[in-house]
Amino acid sequence: MAGMMVGGIISGVFGDKRGRVSVLFGSILLYSLANICNAFVSDPETYALVRFLAGVGLAGELGAGITLVSESMTIERRGYGTILVATLGGLGAVCAGLSGEFIPWRTAFFVAGIAGLLLLFLRMKSLESAMFQRGKSLENTLNGSFRLLVSKKERILKYLACIAMGVPIWYTVGLLITFTPEIATLKGIDGVVLGTCFILFQVGVTVGDLSSGVLSQLFETRKKVILAYMALAIASTIFHFMLIGQSGNLYPSSLLMGLGCGYLSVFVTTTAEQFGTNLRVLVTSTVTNFMRGAVTVMIPLRSMLSHWLALDLIQSLMLTGILVWGFAIISTLLLKDTFGKDLDYHET
Repeated sequence: MAGMMVGGIISGVFGDKRGRVSVLFGSILLYSLANICNAFVSDPETYALVRFLAGVGLAGELGAGITLVSESMTIERRGYGTILVATLGGLGAVCAGLSGEFIPWRTAFFVAGIAGLLLLFLRMKSLESAMFQRGKSLENTLNGSFRLLVSKKERILKYLACIAMGVPIWYTVGLLITFTPEIATLKGIDGVVLGTCFILFQVGVTVGDLSSGVLSQLFETRKKVILAYMALAIASTIFHFMLIGQSGNLYPSSLLMGLGCGYLSVFVTTTAEQFGTNLRVLVTSTVTNFMRGAVTVMIPLRSMLSHWLALDLIQSLMLTGILVWGFAIISTLLLKDTFGKDLDYHET
């Protein structure tokens, strides 16, 4: 997660300055080689270092890929392109969870690295977007500039709102799903397997990504679909805590929470559509990776809330969720709907 936050900044700046395709190729190459290296580590310190490098590499792929697809397709159809990118990405997480259950971890890392190199080979013919090429030739245009991003209050608030909109997804998987074994032990729930909860959550996300994306195209709105799926996710989270209180089976709620968090594809598309061509990769890469990296803030936040207010694990998770979802809903309401927006413009 820390590597992805750093990588999001690097890939964002280079993606807007040098091009989307170069970042796409570089990110795939770095995380593929890092995964292969992870298959041969012999101590936790080296493992952590290589995972950091894998995060740096992985950070650039989603932002550059979504931007490239958005800029290369027509206004009417680009939503379907970004749906496929996000949905197949979710399937990758499902495959990772399954492979961890059935093959040794070193083999799993090696296979992942080889699959990445195969992906790089298949993408060698990818072309830079004409929109970026036109913008690159313009004079007095700042590309991939953080100074430009924060130069206007409206722009920086819109940027922060995009991050807040996506944070609940990683609250759910990074805290609620990850803490499943501790919660099960605390409530005396037997037979709960973390890997199964994770796989069910990712299956839900995959179905949600596909369905939310299709609905946003059919109803010609991004914002309303995101809010509808947020409502489903919140209802599923409440159901999850009810099952915890009753010491029930946590598998159904894991699947439903994933389905609600399946607004990821529409969220990423909306983020890319909020900003001009000269900031699009910078924003998309950093937003998607900062909202993932928010896990590194939410975990200590939960611990501090637990300490300050004398809360147990479950109570502190609930309070953290209220804060995260509250900011996300307010942020989504403040953002403009971007369906059908012309992306061929520059921030000044």
